[in-house]
Amino acid sequence: MTISAPEGVAALLEESDHYTFGFLDELSKREIRRAILSAVALPGYQVPFASRDMPVARGWGSGGLQVTLGVIGGDDVLKVIDQGDDAGVNAANLRRLVHRTTGVTTTLDRREATIVQSRHRVPEEGVPDGQVLVLQVPQPESLRGIEKRESELRRMHAEADYSRMWVALYEDYVRHGAISRSTGYPVLVGGRYVMQTSPIPRWDVPRLHHHDGLVLFGAGREKRIYAVPPHTDVVPLTFEDIPFEVERVPGAACARCGSSESYLAEIPQPGAPSRWVCSDTDWCDRRAGGVA
Repeated sequence: MTISAPEGVAALLEESDHYTFGFLDELSKREIRRAILSAVALPGYQVPFASRDMPVARGWGSGGLQVTLGVIGGDDVLKVIDQGDDAGVNAANLRRLVHRTTGVTTTLDRREATIVQSRHRVPEEGVPDGQVLVLQVPQPESLRGIEKRESELRRMHAEADYSRMWVALYEDYVRHGAISRSTGYPVLVGGRYVMQTSPIPRWDVPRLHHHDGLVLFGAGREKRIYAVPPHTDVVPLTFEDIPFEVERVPGAACARCGSSESYLAEIPQPGAPSRWVCSDTDWCDRRAGGVA
């Protein structure tokens, strides 16, 4: 399903003289692009940038939105999802804002998109060649839970001193019998930097390893941009005798398309067993229609 601009970019800007293309001024977009280039050159490294005030609350996609507006062009096709759903309030509002300030075509079909902005999910089919995935990040610092001092965090990253992270994972395993971290699972990128994977579930972490497209992470509140270029090693932190495992619910399958090999969202039903449906609604719709 494609949503086309009614009269194109030129007509839109004539009606809205107070908007530049992409809402941000040209200097802001230029700074964002420079930060992205640095992030691509140093996979997993957090590049500071001067995060601008946006017409969305910080923590609700302002960083991802700035990255999207910094890279989008008039020929791009945009898809925005929220926890895999195209119809979420966050996704609908961000999609409307980008459309109104750029006039670009938006779509609900991942296969048609050149840019996908997401909160909490990597599309079920991963990141194909030629596509840019922009992930909204509330907390970009993977070491924040074990160290609060910013100067010490910078030193740890500079010296690749991640011993305390390994200790924290080991303590987690001893305490719970398994590594309990779900969203934001730490990964080693390119054999160098430990990176926060944003709020995506563990299910999506393997999709970042040697993917074909470009993944950009934007944290507006923390003023950081980082990236995982195509074909980059993204390895979850774990121990040799404790394999990395994704979330699974034994026996669960999607009530719409029947899939048991996708990330499922639980729908509680009072007085009855919970129903499970695919989190990625676009993928589920195509599978249910026999065209996935």
